[in-house]
Amino acid sequence: MPVFVCEKVAFPCQTDDTTEVSESEEQTEPLEELCTRGLTIMKARQLLSLFVISQNPAISQGVKPVLHPLWVRCDMLDSEVTIWLGAEAIHNGSKVTAVKLHSITCKGPSTAKCPFVRLDELKQLHSERHHSCMMVTRGFAKYNLFGSTVVENTVIESQSSVTVDFRWNNVKSILQTPPLSSTATLNIKVASGDIRSPLYQFYKELEFVQILADGLRTGVTEWVEPLEATSAVELTRALIEGEMSLNEQSVENTMFNTLLTQRGDLDFVEQLWVKMRRSVTSYQDIVDCLQLVIKALKYGDIKPWIHRDSSSSLSKLVLQSYSAQLEPVSLTGLVPVHMLLEMGLDKMRKDYINYLISQELATLKGLSYYINTEVDLQEQVVRVRKLHHLLEMVVTCSTFLGLTYEHLFVLTQSCLQYYEVNPYNEDHNFQLQIRPAVISSLCQRENLLTWGVEVSSGQGSREVKTSLQLTDRSPMPFCMQTCEFFFFVEFPFETTVNGECEEQAYFVTTASCSLLSFV
Repeated sequence: MPVFVCEKVAFPCQTDDTTEVSESEEQTEPLEELCTRGLTIMKARQLLSLFVISQNPAISQGVKPVLHPLWVRCDMLDSEVTIWLGAEAIHNGSKVTAVKLHSITCKGPSTAKCPFVRLDELKQLHSERHHSCMMVTRGFAKYNLFGSTVVENTVIESQSSVTVDFRWNNVKSILQTPPLSSTATLNIKVASGDIRSPLYQFYKELEFVQILADGLRTGVTEWVEPLEATSAVELTRALIEGEMSLNEQSVENTMFNTLLTQRGDLDFVEQLWVKMRRSVTSYQDIVDCLQLVIKALKYGDIKPWIHRDSSSSLSKLVLQSYSAQLEPVSLTGLVPVHMLLEMGLDKMRKDYINYLISQELATLKGLSYYINTEVDLQEQVVRVRKLHHLLEMVVTCSTFLGLTYEHLFVLTQSCLQYYEVNPYNEDHNFQLQIRPAVISSLCQRENLLTWGVEVSSGQGSREVKTSLQLTDRSPMPFCMQTCEFFFFVEFPFETTVNGECEEQAYFVTTASCSLLSFV
């Protein structure tokens, strides 16, 4: 829910007093460059006192507005190393009946032995604080299944991640392995361009498609280094003369065939795209290559076959050549780039659609949104990128996690539905319910990101909790909104000597809550 956050804004310091900054430069300084700092513990307590007074119905007459929870960031200079203080109004309708006061402290990192408490000690602590005999325990664990890796003490960063969340009741012990009766949810966030991906070469092909689309939109094309030593014109001439066999088509097609379903039916226009995309270095290259092909079609030197559903302008010229009725084409302005982009979109669409249908992950009707060529070219590029991102997720879950068809089908349908109504978004977290037994073998202790247990009693807004959590990340500021008492241990933040692990370091964070009742 919405919260008020109070912290001190620190403006960037000017290192050189003699430096003059124009008024326009001052106005355009981005807000992101401003940093924030905590308040003193006394100031934070004063603000929380004002919050409590403002919500106390006994102090003044009339109906008081219920405020959002208030969190005050502290400077951590007090003896308890307080990082946040918070206050949350508890209300019945429009009447405030109590205020919960939260305190979050953090000490560390420390390399001493982790001060774990036993589960029965946690239950006893909860019982003593709340005089409750009816308690419920809930467990939570998050494992990393795919993401950044460590090779020879070197971290290989990745923007992709696949984690799994387990939740279960009746926790037996601290660091209990999630039982098979748990509920398990995969969290899938895959970024295109990961060099480990079997689709990496197709990502590079899609990059070239995007370069052409950006060139059409801006009028400026940023050409990349060619992947072929032979010029684009020579490769095109060789294709026309039939000097290259079908088996010598492309590196990326071989990569695709070894991973997915072989598509050995590249037509003439698709083969031309493969050669041009690997060799063109200028606008003139595109013009010269297309001129060679159109001339050969015009004079009947070639009558290549193409797929019946091909929609590019060059494919239409090939069809016209069958009856020797080619329409005149003026290769000026943006026309050549437009024609080459159409060729690339046509080929990549067929690659992706062929895989999804051959693997029975989708039907042609279910893919109608993605194969629609009636929308403008820029929108077609976006939809092909969506298909690529979808395949990145499916292939990642298939190759690295070994998920079976039933799970891949559900994931595919979920992604297709999401992208029909949402913009392209690699940061979106796709979720997939899964049976714990399917991925339990992948959940090793070294892959554990978070483990937690929660002891709770009471109901509704007056529910109180005592929790212990272990995690590899620093504590988040708002994780304590409903917890009565909370231990936080961070692991394994390892200290090293000469690249060798010495011992684990951790943060110990405590969050406590007290209930101030007005009735």
